[in-house]
Amino acid sequence: MLHEIELVYGGIFPYPSLVTEKMKTIEQMGVGEKTRLLMEKGVKIPNPLTVDIGEEVDIARISGDGVAIYAGCKIYGEKTLIMSGTRLGYEDPVTVEDCQIGPHVELKGGFFRNSVFLQKANMGYGAQIRDACILEEEANGAHVVGLKHTILFPFVTLGSLINFCDCLMAGGTSRRNHSEIGSSYIHFNYTPNQDKATASLIGDVPRGVMLDQNPIFLGGQGGLVGPSRLGYGTVIAAGVICRGDCPEGGKLLADGGVKREDAVFYPGLYWSIARRTLNNINYIANLIALRQWYLGVRCQFFQQDSMSKELYEGALEKLEMATDERINRLKALAHKMPQSAELYQRIVKGKGPQDIARQQEELFHKWQEIEDALYCFREMTGEASERDAFLEKVAQGREEKGNDYVKVIQGLDKNWTAKGTKWLQGIVDEINKEVLEKLPSFGNME
Repeated sequence: MLHEIELVYGGIFPYPSLVTEKMKTIEQMGVGEKTRLLMEKGVKIPNPLTVDIGEEVDIARISGDGVAIYAGCKIYGEKTLIMSGTRLGYEDPVTVEDCQIGPHVELKGGFFRNSVFLQKANMGYGAQIRDACILEEEANGAHVVGLKHTILFPFVTLGSLINFCDCLMAGGTSRRNHSEIGSSYIHFNYTPNQDKATASLIGDVPRGVMLDQNPIFLGGQGGLVGPSRLGYGTVIAAGVICRGDCPEGGKLLADGGVKREDAVFYPGLYWSIARRTLNNINYIANLIALRQWYLGVRCQFFQQDSMSKELYEGALEKLEMATDERINRLKALAHKMPQSAELYQRIVKGKGPQDIARQQEELFHKWQEIEDALYCFREMTGEASERDAFLEKVAQGREEKGNDYVKVIQGLDKNWTAKGTKWLQGIVDEINKEVLEKLPSFGNME
């Protein structure tokens, strides 16, 4: 019996006539039917007794080509998709729930829910990757990384012991020249007034998707207080808690950016909200531009088979979830403004700057109009001639270079990347402009 179990666990069937007998052995050992069927289609499961496949899981959405599921793994969710070459749980057990996992992805240990992983993305053990995360090609993290509503562009690398929720990070050109977050880093995304209108944009979408920008480096043992905007080439020194913006990029930030003396904390009181509001709007505008990139450009690289199409649909779904989250978080902030404005007036007794209360009242009263506009903006496609010409160029590159997304995008010359960036930046700028027109007391974006 021991010899037979070894043959079954190792997936080794030296004699075809023994296949049925071995399957019976598996059934007698109590292995679940779905686990057995996955092994029959070629999935490597060295310890099938320890693997749990939910009844709702559609095994037709799990490739048998080079997929390995190691001891202790749990696969749940009717939306779960696992493509060829994926390895789950090599370092520690993995739980996957309703994730779409592209080819040659490695999730080495941890919990993964409602997120998308594109080709060759990987995470070390102890990861917790939750709702609406997208890890694009070769984005990766070491051990014990927590993400939620986070989008990492290709090659972005995270060290160990990191909590980086509510962010979009871009930058870099390859696995050797990539944006990176040092170990023991945190994005502070929850305020003392209990709101999460704090998403940070590290890089941007219009330039970041071209995969030709300078990397961004966030030094270890540090943190970023959202909502922040950092441009390409920004370096934050190790140990620094950054509380400001550097959208122009190309700078070494060696201190926290904003220094304040100790002051009384008034629960429910917001001081200036202009930067917070405008950074949130800009973040949403970038998500909308990214959706158009997926609809126009990315879709061309996901047409080869049904699994690829499902992976693409999963990414679009996560973008919708991310946009909904940001609008809802900003809405929650807007609804707190009447209380904050009233509290502000009681505290300053008419002696403080009146533009603070005016901005808060304006955000509240104009919110529904802004929210309606943001939902309409989701269908904004940008200037048609710029978009169509760029999409045609990408299609040409795909015909010449094949279905390798990274290779095709990096094969565009500077003239075409500038055109693509102009198309997407037009979407971002138009959204920012139209929202700002509804908030005249907020001044300019910059």
